[in-house]
Amino acid sequence: MVKVDLACGDRKKSEDYIGVDIAKTEAVDIIHDLNIFPWPFEDNSVDEVFCSHYIEHIPHKDAYSEIKSVLNKCTSFEEFKRAFLDKGPEKDGLIKFFDELYRILKPGGKAELIAPYYTSVRSFGDPTHERFISDWTPLYINKQWREQNKLSHYGIESNFDTNYYFHVDSEIALKSKEVQEEAFKHNWNIVNDIVLKLIKV
Repeated sequence: MVKVDLACGDRKKSEDYIGVDIAKTEAVDIIHDLNIFPWPFEDNSVDEVFCSHYIEHIPHKDAYSEIKSVLNKCTSFEEFKRAFLDKGPEKDGLIKFFDELYRILKPGGKAELIAPYYTSVRSFGDPTHERFISDWTPLYINKQWREQNKLSHYGIESNFDTNYYFHVDSEIALKSKEVQEEAFKHNWNIVNDIVLKLIKV
């Protein structure tokens, strides 16, 4: 069984996982910039992916990584020029992340992604965060939902069945479900993290 911890840093989920990160630490097995595509895994080769507190760092556009990705596939300047000009518009970085995740996972493969929730001060406090993740975010990586909402033109290739749950502040954790749901809708800093659970369709 192939399990991968993306952007593991020095905290790989367990020794069962292949740790991937841009920086070398004791936990990292493969050094790779996750903004450079493709990732060093074959199509349909990974059973499980874990990724904690990375997707909020993904830039919307990253011209340097885009150029580097094309350069890695070319052997001459003319080939690079043709490939780059034929590439079409650059996709948003999070869309590219989900599409690449979809590529490497086996059919039925699972991913667990953790990110600060958009109504948490933790989402805004880190100056390296590039985006905010909500319970709406995973809707866009489900093909049926995109088609129902006439969003096929977004160019998203991935198709995941999605679910999520929250890591909540201890103050609200023991309250009733009704009180929690009301707080989730109206209060900030109640939900700390969102945990996205994805299954490749």
